[in-house]
Amino acid sequence: MKLAEALIIRSDLQRRIDELKQRLIRSSKIQEGECPPENPKELLFELDNCTNELTNIIQKIYKANAKEIIDGIGTITDALAKREVLMLKRNTLYSLLAETSIRQNRYSGSEIKILSTVNVSEIQKQIDDISAEYRLLDTKIQEKNWLIDITD
Repeated sequence: MKLAEALIIRSDLQRRIDELKQRLIRSSKIQEGECPPENPKELLFELDNCTNELTNIIQKIYKANAKEIIDGIGTITDALAKREVLMLKRNTLYSLLAETSIRQNRYSGSEIKILSTVNVSEIQKQIDDISAEYRLLDTKIQEKNWLIDITD
C-alpha cells in the first residue's frame, strides 16, 4: 500500500468515527417507552474496531514519515513540521495584513488618525514568498506519498 493510500484510509476512518459519535449521541437517550434509533452496544463495538484500525494505520504512517527522506529537507516528518509552521506564519501575516489594510474613515479633522506601523507591501511580499515555499514543499510531500510503500 502506498503512503497516500494510507492517508486516505486514515481520513476515511476519522470521518467514520465522527459519524459513529453522532449516531451514538442520537442513540444515547430516549423517552421512556421508546427504542433508540440504533443499538448503542453495536455502535460502541464498531467504534472500537474503527479506533483500533485507525491506531494501526497512524502507526504505519508515522513510521514511514520518520523513515523516508525528501532530498534537501530531511524526513517527511521534518517536511510536515516545516509545512505546518509555514502555514502558521502565513496565516499570522495574512491576519496582520488584513487588519492593517482596514481604512479608518475620519469625518472631521479632530478625529484621531490611525497609522499603520508595518509596511503593507513588504508583508504581502512575505506572504507571497511563504505561499510559494509552502506549495513547493507540499508538492514534494505529496509526490513522496505516492511513491512510498508502507510495510505492515
